[in-house]
Amino acid sequence: MPSPPEDSPPAIFFGVLFSTGFLSFVKVLEILGGILVAIPKTRNIGLLILGPIVVNILAFQVFIAGGAGLFDPPVIVVSLLSAVLLWSERRAFCGLVERSPD
Repeated sequence: MPSPPEDSPPAIFFGVLFSTGFLSFVKVLEILGGILVAIPKTRNIGLLILGPIVVNILAFQVFIAGGAGLFDPPVIVVSLLSAVLLWSERRAFCGLVERSPD
């Protein structure tokens, strides 16, 4: 992936994230989430870790990159795989959004 032009919003954004060590933290969560998703018993925990990361990838592409990389193959593949896994495990997540009877 080529580097964004200097002083562009993506370059500034990544410069701040990289200098603070935040991207290292996100990479650890990506690896941990990927391992947990690969193990059927821990798949839902992995999805809970990876979900916000995928949403942030999409938000970056839309709001900071101006939609430029929204249709790049890695972004599409990650988004679709996450959606398929979330859909296949939807019953486990229904408790997070259902109202409990009072």
